[in-house]
Amino acid sequence: VQLQASGGGLVQAGGSQKLSCAASGRTLSNYVMGWFRQAPGKEREFVAAINWNGESTDYTDSVKGRFTVSRDNAKNTVYLAMNSLKPEDTAVYYCAASRRDQWYSRTQGRLYAYWGQGTQVTVSS
Repeated sequence: VQLQASGGGLVQAGGSQKLSCAASGRTLSNYVMGWFRQAPGKEREFVAAINWNGESTDYTDSVKGRFTVSRDNAKNTVYLAMNSLKPEDTAVYYCAASRRDQWYSRTQGRLYAYWGQGTQVTVSS
């Protein structure tokens, strides 16, 4: 499956941004979808994940209550809505796909088989 992330850009602190991840090649309904990010000089970190049918989601503590992950399997697209953005949210954001039976390992990037190219989100203070 090929993933294309989009929607990044420059936003002021406190603002909102919505990222999209469009898939082609295979239907996304077969996959757990995750969002990860990597800031300059830091390791890639888990941000959010959603299971194959959208009934379960998970977030890293730093984004809980501010970010919302969702999916539209009919459109083969996953979203990450980000509100109340902070400068520390600045990073390249990646979407990734993992087999639907790997929900238990949703925070482990190494187990995601497919990755998008990343989209830069910059939050200015």
